[in-house]
Amino acid sequence: MPSPGELIFESPKKGKPPVHFLDLSVPERKEAITALGLSGFRADQISRHVFENLDTNIADWTDIPESAKQQVQSELFPHLLDPVRSIECDNGETVKTLWRLHDSSLVESVLMRYPSRVTICISSQAGCGMNCPFCATGQAGLTRNLSAAEIFGQVLAGAQSLARNEIAGGPGRVSNIVFMGMGEPLANYKAVMGAIHRIVDPSPSGLGMSARGVTVSTVGLVPRIKQLATEGLPLTLAVSLHAPDNELRDTLVPINTRWSVEEVLDAAWEYADVTKRRVSIEYALIKDINDQPERAKLLAQRIKGQLVHVNLIPLNPTPGSKWTASRPEDERNFVRILERAGIQVTVRDTRGSEIDGACGQLAALD
Repeated sequence: MPSPGELIFESPKKGKPPVHFLDLSVPERKEAITALGLSGFRADQISRHVFENLDTNIADWTDIPESAKQQVQSELFPHLLDPVRSIECDNGETVKTLWRLHDSSLVESVLMRYPSRVTICISSQAGCGMNCPFCATGQAGLTRNLSAAEIFGQVLAGAQSLARNEIAGGPGRVSNIVFMGMGEPLANYKAVMGAIHRIVDPSPSGLGMSARGVTVSTVGLVPRIKQLATEGLPLTLAVSLHAPDNELRDTLVPINTRWSVEEVLDAAWEYADVTKRRVSIEYALIKDINDQPERAKLLAQRIKGQLVHVNLIPLNPTPGSKWTASRPEDERNFVRILERAGIQVTVRDTRGSEIDGACGQLAALD
């Protein structure tokens, strides 16, 4: 994880996050640089340092005049993320990092190294306002939205750690980003899209990662799902459904009282039609709550024939929760019912659960 001299500079006052170079589009970067009295081409030089070389240590930028470095640092690279601690498991291939933001808000990200890929699960909000009762983040409530720079900073920090050979398995590169950390990404739409462009736009505009390696999760904000379909990016949409019927989903995912199962799925199929990307249905299996055979059959009925994949998630334990994961035999039966209906289904690997880094466990406790 980064040292304080890299992503962290002068600490501003508490409140709204300060504007950072990572918040800016290419035209905005040039405008910001010229506003400092520097030539516009400096914006491209700085972008190449950050996105091509993963270098945020301004002191090392030999092509930037010494007289301009302090001004660039103080005006365009304000304090963003302070790593409080990192916890490892899986022989160092899973690393959860707790970040303190400039106003003392806390968020977490999780880097997971697999044989064929490296995935970073990032947060888009400090806390979450969706109030899902089985999720530690949702029970904490919403503190505030993150800026695009705060969101992207989590990705950049992971990329820097991999490049510096700080993660078990040797030097590497980030291949997948999942917006499945703290927060509801589509409730912070503008900042999330800004961060996504920093991730997928070609260098020197961004990291140049494949948009197909980016997954955006949502509990079902229908207007934003439809807006996402117009962005022209082949992102993967993951819908946190957790119940196929409105009666139960109203309890498990309270936003369902605003947009029903039918409306959420219709928006998802519209997204698939426009982007030609398979939608992922996220379904946390909860013992005796949503794991009955009749619910598996109803789920199959609702999604059969669509461009879809079901990702079953054994419920991860959270402090004080009255619910637990389904029995193994009930999980197997749920899978069998979906497979017999011709539905592609996977049971998610609960990576990082022993360090409270798995789905639904992020609580950002100091």
